[in-house]
Amino acid sequence: MLLVSPNAPGTSPGAFCVSRATASAALALTFLLALVFVVGTGCTPRKPADLVIHNTSEPETIDPHVLTGQPDGRIGSALFEGLTRFNPETGRAIPGLAERWEVSADGRVYTFHLRPKIAFSTGEPISADDFVWSWNRAVDPLTAADYAGFYFYIRNGRAISNWTNGPAGRPTLGIRAVDPRTVEVTLENPTPFFPDLCAMRIMTVVPRFAVERYGDQWVRHSPLPCSGPYQLVSWRPNDRIRLKKNPLYWDAANVPSETIDVLSGDSPSTALNLFLTGEIDFIVDKTVIPTDLADTLKQRPEFHPYNYLGNYFVRFNCTRKPLDDARVRRALSLVIDKRRLVDRITRMGERPADALVPPGMEGYEGARGLGRNALDARTPAEFDAAMAANVVEAKRLLAEAGFPEGRGFPRLSYMFNAGGGGGARMHEQIGIEMQAMLQRHLGIAIDMRPVEYKTYLMEMSQRNYDICRGSWIGDYSDPTTFLDMFQSDNGNNRTGWRNAKYDTLLERAAATPDTRERARLLLEAETLLVRDEAPIMPLHYYVGMFAYDPERVGGIYPNLTDEHPFSAIYRKPRALKTAAAAGAAPATRK
Repeated sequence: MLLVSPNAPGTSPGAFCVSRATASAALALTFLLALVFVVGTGCTPRKPADLVIHNTSEPETIDPHVLTGQPDGRIGSALFEGLTRFNPETGRAIPGLAERWEVSADGRVYTFHLRPKIAFSTGEPISADDFVWSWNRAVDPLTAADYAGFYFYIRNGRAISNWTNGPAGRPTLGIRAVDPRTVEVTLENPTPFFPDLCAMRIMTVVPRFAVERYGDQWVRHSPLPCSGPYQLVSWRPNDRIRLKKNPLYWDAANVPSETIDVLSGDSPSTALNLFLTGEIDFIVDKTVIPTDLADTLKQRPEFHPYNYLGNYFVRFNCTRKPLDDARVRRALSLVIDKRRLVDRITRMGERPADALVPPGMEGYEGARGLGRNALDARTPAEFDAAMAANVVEAKRLLAEAGFPEGRGFPRLSYMFNAGGGGGARMHEQIGIEMQAMLQRHLGIAIDMRPVEYKTYLMEMSQRNYDICRGSWIGDYSDPTTFLDMFQSDNGNNRTGWRNAKYDTLLERAAATPDTRERARLLLEAETLLVRDEAPIMPLHYYVGMFAYDPERVGGIYPNLTDEHPFSAIYRKPRALKTAAAAGAAPATRK
C-alpha cells in the first residue's frame, strides 16, 4: 500500500504548526499577516519539494476512470495521460501520447498516431492495444464510471454503457488498433471537440497488467505504473501526496519540477497562513481562500481572479416526494434571491444564474430560466416587484401541488460538503440563506446536512439526499459539456430526473450539421431543464481565484476550462535560491 509513515520525507509536523482557527469577517488582513509571522517562525524546517500545491479536499481516488471530483482529477492528470493533454495556457487539447491525428472528410473517423517508445513509469511499453483495452474498461458498465458519458460520442459507447445482458451480444466500441502505434476511433456523429474529450481523465491509458492483477485496488499497490508526467511516491491521507517526475515520460525533459507535494485540507486559515509564510507555492482552488477576506485579498498581486466555464447550482432528488413534482421544484427555485447570495456571501463578482450554460459560448445565447425577471431588474424597486411576483407564483404552484402556504410539506434536508471555511464555509452560508428564504416565503423548513467531502460525493452519486449543492466545470467550449450531464443515462446526472424529450433534443442536436438548428435544439433542451422541469436550480456562474506569487512561481494561466496542469508549473530560480539561502536545500532541478 502507498500509505507512508509519519516520518516519511516531506511530512514532518513542522508544516502543520500554523493555527487552524477560522478567520472571522472582522479580521483585518494586517492582523492575519502578523499572526502568520508569529506562528510561522516556530515551525521546524523541512526539506521541501520543488513545488508545493494546495489542492483543497482529500482525493477520493486516483483511478482516472472512476474519479469524479476536481481535486481527484488534478492528481489523475499528473499521473496519467491520454492521446491528448491540456494546454496550460488555453485549456484546450494539444498532442499527448499521440503526436498527431487526422480526421476523415465526414468528421466521424479520427486516426491517432502514437509517439515512438512511450512507456509506463515501470518500463512496460504503451501500445495502441492499451488504449483499446483502457477505453473498453472505462465504458464498461461494471466499472460504473460517472463520466462514461464522454464515450457516448464514440460508436456504440452509449449502448455499451447501458448494457445489462452480460458480455454476450454486446456491441463493439468504435476504437481499434490499426497497428501498435495507430489508434482509429469511429464516432456516432461529427464531434469537433473530440480531441478535447481525449484529454479528459476517463480517456487516459491505464496499465492493463496492474488492473488485471490487483482489480479495483490497483492504484493502492507500489510501484504504481503511470503514463503521465509524474509518478506517485507516497500518499498520506488528509496530509499530502508526493509526486516525482516520471523519467520515462515522453516529454520529461520539459517537466520543470522534479518533485511536487500536493497538500489537502479544508481550512482556509491554515492554507492562507502556509501560503503567506512560503510553505505553499500555489493555492489552486478558491474554496480554501477565506471568503471573509475576499475583498481585501483580490486587491493583492498574489491573488488572481479569473472567469471560467463553471456553474454553481442546487440538485433536487427527483425520485423523492414531493420533489418528484416539477411544480414543487419550480416553486422552491422562484423564491431564492440569487443576487443576495453573490453580494453577501461569494463576493468574487459572480453573476447570478438562471440557466445552466454560462455566457460566452460562441453561437449560443442560452436559456431564460426561472426568476429571470428579477435578474433583469435595473432598479431596487423593479427587483422588489419582480421578487414579489415570483413569490406569488411560487405559492400558486405549491398550492396546486397540494401544499397551500406550505402546509403539509415534509421537512427536507440540504446536503453540502463541509470543511473549515472558505468555499466549504460558503456552501454552508448559502444553505442557511436559502433555508431562511424558503421558510419566510413559503413556510417550508429545510435542515442543514453538512458531510465530509468523500461522503458528499458518495451520497450524491447514490442519490441519498433530498436537496444538495452541485457544481460543474465545462470540459470544452460547447453547451453540451453542461447539457449532456442531465441526460437520463448520464452518470453525472445524480438527480434521478429522466425526460425523454430532453434526451431526444440532445440526440437530434448531436446529429445536426447545421449550426443554427443545432443551437435551437440545445436552447429548447436547456429551457426544458431550467424553466419547465427544474431538476436543478442554477445559482451563479463561477469566478475563480488562485493564489501564487508571480515573482516566485511560473507556468500558471487563467483559462475557461480551469485546467492548470502540474507539469507546467515551476518555482522560479530566484525563489529556489531564496529557499536555499534560508537553509532548506531544495531538490536538484534540471
